[in-house]
Amino acid sequence: MDLKLSGKTVLITGASKGIGACCARSFASEGCHLILIARNTAMLEALAADIRTQHPVKVETFGLDLRDPADLAQASALCARTDILVNNAGDIPPGTVEQIDDARWRHAWELKVFGYISLARAAFSAMRAGSAGTIINVIGMAGERPTGGYICGATANAALAAFTKGLGQDALATGVRVMGVHPPATRTDRIEMMMRAMALKHYGDETRTADLLRDGLIEPSMDPEQVADAVVYLASPRASQMSGIVLNMGRVNG
Repeated sequence: MDLKLSGKTVLITGASKGIGACCARSFASEGCHLILIARNTAMLEALAADIRTQHPVKVETFGLDLRDPADLAQASALCARTDILVNNAGDIPPGTVEQIDDARWRHAWELKVFGYISLARAAFSAMRAGSAGTIINVIGMAGERPTGGYICGATANAALAAFTKGLGQDALATGVRVMGVHPPATRTDRIEMMMRAMALKHYGDETRTADLLRDGLIEPSMDPEQVADAVVYLASPRASQMSGIVLNMGRVNG
């Protein structure tokens, strides 16, 4: 299926691995030019080099920490020349309300919550001026299924879902679309870390991650490529009637 994205420029944050890297590869396969942002410059460069060997697209990389005001300002400026923004950067830790102190909570939200909002604001202003553009926020099913053991992340995700729906409801009339996806547990390094923490909590042994699935404490995980496919579809003209929605990619209950 031709998603009619060829020639578009896509900015992806958290692009060095996991869902972000898979989004980069999927957009490149559709003929999109890429602006990739992450803290790990070496991983970004390796990804960009690999993509260039497979697809005739332009790939720019920026080693930026979106918690740093100067780096965030540079990323915001890049939004002025993008057709599609994919907010994906985040590293919110697991833990209860007593385990995640004020400093850790604010540190986590500085990247995922305020980073998403800042870049979406910058992109929206530029896109509205040109009466075209799409913003996709990669959020997470914890926003629909909050638990005490991931309270910082669940609260952040619920807030970002509300932000996405609110901005997207009014954006369509301006030619801009704003949407989100809620991936469930996805096979990434960060999810593996969280699963080890859960196994340690429940069994006293961080290696017993397989038992979490057996005992119904987690659901089967999803490949990051599946999330990327959903992001690329939503960003395409094939979904031109959609805005102000967040796609749940996992079970809402249970």
